[in-house]
Amino acid sequence: RTQTALISWVSTTLCLVSYTPAFSHGAPCTDMMPKHLRVQLHSPRNIYVTVHTNMSFYFPGDKVPVTVRSTRDFMGFLLQARKVSNDKIVGTFIFIPPGSKLLTCSEDGDTVTHSDKSLKRNLSFVWKAPDQPIGDIKFFISIVQSYFVYWAKIESAIVAQ
Repeated sequence: RTQTALISWVSTTLCLVSYTPAFSHGAPCTDMMPKHLRVQLHSPRNIYVTVHTNMSFYFPGDKVPVTVRSTRDFMGFLLQARKVSNDKIVGTFIFIPPGSKLLTCSEDGDTVTHSDKSLKRNLSFVWKAPDQPIGDIKFFISIVQSYFVYWAKIESAIVAQ
């Protein structure tokens, strides 16, 4: 009995540990979907988060302020800028708020995610455009309200080049 209980405990612990990186480091780069156990993607109609910038166009090398606003607290997020033409992750973030950290998906600092589980509501970032022309972009954010509830790839308006 004791041996069976011990084996069961070890198996369960190993399964949980194998999932830990998925929710402590943010969502995967490509699909921006959290890999939590039994997560529930919520309808786009019920989104309470917006991602926007006060710029409708930019030039190569420009610094673009990005603001995430929410009417409810959330715990986790993943933010990226992507080319409209091919969905490629572009640029780098040069300012991030406390409770955030930079990730490397295609290049250093091209993605931002949460670094802790503290509740968040309004966040400000600065994104730097590449020095060469890349075309129009959109900012995308995935938000995790709780371990089981999230919204994926909420998008900003197009920022033209």
